[in-house]
Amino acid sequence: MNIFVLNCGSSSVKYQIIDMPNRPADACVGGSPGNGIVRIHGGVSRIGYDDAKFTFIAQDKIETVQPVANHEAAINLVLETIQQQSEKTGVGLKDIDAAGHRVVHGGSKMSDSQIIDEKIIAYIESICRLAPLHNPNHLKGIRAVMKLLPDLPQAAVFDNGYHTSIPEHVYTYALNYEIAQKLGIRKYGFHGIAFRSMMIAAEKLLGEGLGDKKIVNMMLGSGTTANATLNGQSFDVSTGFTPQEGLIQSTRAGDMDTASVLFMMNEMNLTTKQADDILNKESGWSGLSGIGLDMYDIRKAAESGSHRAQLTRKAVAHRFRKYIGAYAAAMGGIDLLIFSGGVGENDSHMREKVCETLGFLGIALDQEANHNGQGERIISTGETKVLVVNASEEKMIARDTYELLK
Repeated sequence: MNIFVLNCGSSSVKYQIIDMPNRPADACVGGSPGNGIVRIHGGVSRIGYDDAKFTFIAQDKIETVQPVANHEAAINLVLETIQQQSEKTGVGLKDIDAAGHRVVHGGSKMSDSQIIDEKIIAYIESICRLAPLHNPNHLKGIRAVMKLLPDLPQAAVFDNGYHTSIPEHVYTYALNYEIAQKLGIRKYGFHGIAFRSMMIAAEKLLGEGLGDKKIVNMMLGSGTTANATLNGQSFDVSTGFTPQEGLIQSTRAGDMDTASVLFMMNEMNLTTKQADDILNKESGWSGLSGIGLDMYDIRKAAESGSHRAQLTRKAVAHRFRKYIGAYAAAMGGIDLLIFSGGVGENDSHMREKVCETLGFLGIALDQEANHNGQGERIISTGETKVLVVNASEEKMIARDTYELLK
């Protein structure tokens, strides 16, 4: 079964075609189908500009720069290329069985993935105000597929769905209650698709179920989120009403005194849009270091003596470490610490820095496995296991779509 996985951003479309094996779910870890095979992947960036970049990767790689007016034009370009390359790839439009969409925000109601119909579309529209930078673009992708491939089933996989199990006292902000209720201001949490993938990967690596464990998941990519999973359910999450809350991210500031934002706006006479851009696009480890988005470049600069780079690495590690300790305290212990994402998987020095003071939680790294090991693995010698796993949001979306269509 070939699943066309789409992740539509404000000016981009990322896509994969994943061939899901037609075998019983109960034969697989966690009651999920196999990992699937990525047949085709790529993306379209700078949508709306004359120099949009299109990438198509299968046996060969195709790259072009051309005008792409909107999301529909971008998806049409992808579909046309799939058909044109079908003799080489073995996958044409007639071989696509369904489309699966990442939808960042499902509000407080959508915990499970859903086959898309007019009711689901109306619901996603109704909560666009909660994710104005994301949900409208996901809807553009859904509508484009509906127009271009009208008979193709589609599924919505909600990124915050994993976190709908978080208790009320955990997701509630101590804001004026009536205002918070009226506007829907509360912790929602994100990276839920990635956390589900991490849990499945950890079960496979350890060869056991994790339903009775106290787990801290660290999804550390360009976007970063920490998660506490207690007895198989999300218990707390660092990202909140928006992805801005929580850990230091590549361009997001994370936790800070909200009054400092008001002070900054008043002192600099900033509009809401300008302040939002500073918090979400000009801050984080990029804004703090002045070097850029790549944590590897920041590490190299820190090793070369850059004070700002050294400060950035220490600040990022401190925030990561603090959340692990807080979640262990909230859950009454920790059995498993899982790292994933570009930084989580590839930056062994950051993992070492994060874990160096966590011996009181039973965390002790195997230095050889941490620094020199490869792939998914256990990197600890202490009572609390520490894992490195790969999180594939696209394959998780394909799994859910596959299960819905079965």
